[in-house]
Amino acid sequence: MKTIVLLLMAAAVISISGSTSIAYAAEDGAAGSSDSLKILGAGLAFGLAAFGAGIGLGQVGAAGLAVISENPALQSKVFIFVGMVESIAIYGIVMMFIILGQ
Repeated sequence: MKTIVLLLMAAAVISISGSTSIAYAAEDGAAGSSDSLKILGAGLAFGLAAFGAGIGLGQVGAAGLAVISENPALQSKVFIFVGMVESIAIYGIVMMFIILGQ
């Protein structure tokens, strides 16, 4: 678990340091770092939501398979819970589009 956290932190540091050193030709009055921070924020919003949804789906999926193996009649309720976990990733996508649309 420590290695995963260290890899994620290293990737975040590299992406932040890499995004600040890139120079683009800009028009007069254009906000240069504002656009890169929007993209970074949108990526973080979607990435963290998808990461959380993936972890939640692993937990719910494992528990759901155990419930279905004991009582197959509860299959529809398990699918409802899986859909609720997947909605977290959809909220992340919506937030990403809201951030990029501003």
